[in-house]
Amino acid sequence: MIDMTSAAVTKVRSMADDYKVGESGLRVMIVGGGCSGLSYDMDFEEAAREGDQVFEFEGLKVFVDPMSYSYLDGTKIDYREGFTYSGFYFENPNAKKSCGCGSSFTV
Repeated sequence: MIDMTSAAVTKVRSMADDYKVGESGLRVMIVGGGCSGLSYDMDFEEAAREGDQVFEFEGLKVFVDPMSYSYLDGTKIDYREGFTYSGFYFENPNAKKSCGCGSSFTV
């Protein structure tokens, strides 16, 4: 299971309006790269793919492929704004080590 805060859902909807992608869902994935080896990535997508885990938060559909889900299970996605940082924040219990900015991790 993954979780997404209301702040994250609100920001995704705002971005969907900005990019004019309508009622698209959100794909959350893990990709290779970053200073710790694995990075979080997100993009808009219209529908789930075969094998995806599908979650819904306040009407927003979130799609996660099986490989990414193995790294994201238990993760909470938040959106935070502050003086020094604004962006999506992943609280991932599977990450053994993260980089300073929190955008990449190792397991």
